[in-house]
Amino acid sequence: MELDGKVAVVTGGTRGLGAGIARAFVRAGAEVVVCARRPPEVPLPGTQFVPLDVRDAEAVRRLCGELPRLDVLVNNAGGSPHRPLTHAGADRHARVVELNLVAPLTVSLAAYEHLRRARGSIVMIGSVSGGRPSPGTAAYGAAKAGLENLARSMAVEWAPDIRVNTLVVGMVRTELSHLHYGDQDGVAAVARTVPLGRLAEPSDVGRAAVFLASDAAAYISGASLLVHGGGERPAFLDAANAGHTPVADKESRHERTL
Repeated sequence: MELDGKVAVVTGGTRGLGAGIARAFVRAGAEVVVCARRPPEVPLPGTQFVPLDVRDAEAVRRLCGELPRLDVLVNNAGGSPHRPLTHAGADRHARVVELNLVAPLTVSLAAYEHLRRARGSIVMIGSVSGGRPSPGTAAYGAAKAGLENLARSMAVEWAPDIRVNTLVVGMVRTELSHLHYGDQDGVAAVARTVPLGRLAEPSDVGRAAVFLASDAAAYISGASLLVHGGGERPAFLDAANAGHTPVADKESRHERTL
């Protein structure tokens, strides 16, 4: 999983999940360019920052044209405010789709020639929201579902020169976690809903991205790798077991009396 000498671009790579991905690529030996509208608040050693709005197609093409080479593109920039569908017009929801689906396509197209020459790799940062209902972030969930499908189509159209894969990411603990999950008690309560008992760290996702970009994944393309700690415990299990002893426990107690 070494990336010595490779050049990687990580969009939205200045904080949170993106910064964790950028750090993982630096540790793997890559030269890393991070792009975002604002510079990182905390320095990211080993990276080069380039200001960029990924929705600006001309600026994206200009950046890719200035790069001497490019081996790996990580389409990480994205996100959405919590906004019920009826609380905004279609134009506001369309902006969420533009950031999370159209922009990754824009950057991928601009990087295509570099990646084709390098026989490189694209890693899309998807979300579990793309595979389940996402009330309050419906446009985001729809965009992430589309992103995963886009990656599979790219993997076929651009083979064998470029591999394209998606990391389907669950809940991640970042410096902004309190905005989504509340205080430490809230974060702990949410973590208990994950089978592995904790939220992901950005480094967990970063290592998975490095794997997909490396020669260790040379025969993996068009794939979706789940990075969600086992997913979410089905709510019906808790509802069905509320107020009575699960059958399995009853049977085990009976066996102990024999």
